Amino acid sequence: MTKYCLTVTCESRRGIVAAIATFLADHGCNITDSSQFDDLDTGQFFMRVSFGSETGADHVALSEAFGEIAEGFGMNFAFHDESEKMKIVIMVSRFGHCLNDLLYRVRIGALPVEIVAVISNHMDYQKVVVNNDIPFHCIKVTKENKPTAEAAIMQVVEESGAELIVLARYMQILSDEMCTKMSGKIINIHHSFLPSFKGANPYKQAFARGVKLIGATSHYVTADLDEGPIIEQDIVRISHAQSPNDYVSLGRDVESQVLARAIHAHANNRVFLNGNKTVVFEASPGSYSSERMG
Repeated sequence: MTKYCLTVTCESRRGIVAAIATFLADHGCNITDSSQFDDLDTGQFFMRVSFGSETGADHVALSEAFGEIAEGFGMNFAFHDESEKMKIVIMVSRFGHCLNDLLYRVRIGALPVEIVAVISNHMDYQKVVVNNDIPFHCIKVTKENKPTAEAAIMQVVEESGAELIVLARYMQILSDEMCTKMSGKIINIHHSFLPSFKGANPYKQAFARGVKLIGATSHYVTADLDEGPIIEQDIVRISHAQSPNDYVSLGRDVESQVLARAIHAHANNRVFLNGNKTVVFEASPGSYSSERMG
């Protein structure tokens, strides 16, 4: 049975859930998982429904048939084939922990994505990327060539058919133009000490202040540096016994986990933009299962 999901955003009103459930039942579909949220502050309604087609209807035909209901409720909606893997481009500089973690998760089938390219402003990870049969592009970035470099980056994104850019510790600031063009399609990861500890060596700054929690934040990239809508966060506890290098190592671990969870949520169409915030629904049963180990 083919599995699909439907995502819906609209103004909250009576009858939305009933209309969606009735439509799917009338078109031979069985709902397997459903999440919804009413934002009482904004009056917006968000819903994600996983379902199987028992009659062979495809998501294109369902989308066309759903148009009348969507118009009646003023919905923004999309039908997604859950068997299709989202194409992503990873961008990295010289910290490779997130890149290597993502390569492994994709290899064992733990992330529903296809890495179609890796872009870096250094050559450090060319070999590991090529050994995973993924195209590697080294695009140097300076103040003088930044517009040309970003044009080259966007060419890779467009020619590869990528739907998402992942900044896996890419240590270059993207232009406002690129952030606007790819709004909602760039995910970043960084430590959660901001705004307290800025600049170089934030973990050493945290150590000097006796911080007891190390965290990481993954968010959509906007023109406001590190202030885009947050998708995922997590922390790890530390004590006075840890050294500055321990801080860095623990920080790497939590960054890798948080970025992977953010990508998983986005690729499974579980993230909805809600102004400066996000609505992130829980994963459907079985969606974390890996195809294989090792």
